Amino acid sequence: KETEVKKEEKKVTKEKISKSYASVISKNEGSVTLQDSKNIIKEANLNSEVQNGDMLEFVHKKDDKTDEFAGKHKVIAYDDKLPKAWDDEGIFKKYYNKAYEKIQKMSLDEKIAQILLVRYPDSNQAETLKSNKFGGYIFYAKDFKDKNYSDVQEMMNNLQSVSDIPILTAVDEEGGKVIRVSSNPKLSPTPFKSPRELYLEGGFDKIKEDTINKCNLLHDLGINLNLAPVVDVTTNPDDYMYARALGEDSEKTSEYAETVIKASKGLGVTYVLKHFPGYGNNSDTHTGSSIDNRSYEDILNNDLPPFQSGIKAGAEAVLVSHNIVNSVDGDNPASLSAKVHNLLRENLGFTGIIITDDLGMGAIDDTKEATVKAVLAGNDLIITTDWESSMAGIKEATDNGRISSHLIDKLALRIISWKYYMGILR
Repeated sequence: KETEVKKEEKKVTKEKISKSYASVISKNEGSVTLQDSKNIIKEANLNSEVQNGDMLEFVHKKDDKTDEFAGKHKVIAYDDKLPKAWDDEGIFKKYYNKAYEKIQKMSLDEKIAQILLVRYPDSNQAETLKSNKFGGYIFYAKDFKDKNYSDVQEMMNNLQSVSDIPILTAVDEEGGKVIRVSSNPKLSPTPFKSPRELYLEGGFDKIKEDTINKCNLLHDLGINLNLAPVVDVTTNPDDYMYARALGEDSEKTSEYAETVIKASKGLGVTYVLKHFPGYGNNSDTHTGSSIDNRSYEDILNNDLPPFQSGIKAGAEAVLVSHNIVNSVDGDNPASLSAKVHNLLRENLGFTGIIITDDLGMGAIDDTKEATVKAVLAGNDLIITTDWESSMAGIKEATDNGRISSHLIDKLALRIISWKYYMGILR
């Protein structure tokens, strides 16, 4: 009986203690920046010296209300196994070990390149890709101008043929105002309609049909990533985003997000929810900064549900806007804000890929510095036109210790795992 009591005491003690893991991704004066297995970014004041790149194990009581990444911790070594802080429950977890084997054979420059989605250059496109090994290219309407079906297929095949790791081939084929592919009558007999037009014509059935048609066209052309749907909630025709959105309330926009994501599954094209955490009635960030002064409750109750709905339906990626959302972080554009990214990770439980809006837009002043901030904010994939500045910024920050090389490892691992998940890497 005495032995049984002791066993029971041990069991109770064991149940109260748990462990958390996080890696040091950046050192600051008086504190460090940590990223945990849920990819949540936190500042921490630790009671002993740690080095950039250290993997930390925290022991804490489960009922402890204090920050789990403060106080008692120890440094644990990396080995040939997948580091514990990466061993999350993310949607790409199944492919982490395969991707980990790949990144161990890659140079730092190659890993950095994987996290860049680069604007398709005007010349030497295949040579530039072969030399730099980007994660992917993003294409605009002028890149398809005057090309027929076989021209585009040949273009995409040539790019994939020079890539050791298959690339993401991305467009914004939203329909209506933003059409990169169907603006060319040689590729599509008629341009794709806006979500608003489709909804008024035939409700969500029409939207489902349109999504399938888009996927079939894009996939046939060799395009595997569509930066759509726009799930911003806007009901005022005067709002900047109205012409690109459904134009209905939060509930209907949530159904729209679910419909598009579910309809796109299994058709060879991955869809991306945008623009987190929601544009609302804000202005265009292509030309300058936009300040969102709405309350936190308004954003939480009105703007986040469509993203939640899309994520629940299986969305693999979310694109973050350049809006400055005062109620969450008044100091940084959403795309460069760890607080905004944590909202997506913690509140919505999103484990997929977070993508910046294009860092070449007017709301961003300095691409080089913005790229570093974007990485430290929690983005997985950076859209950039000035890829030389983006590459240089990350490389310098890694060399001088501002960014941990282990963070670059993790980001490359997540992008490559995603490519396995998408089926473009086998």
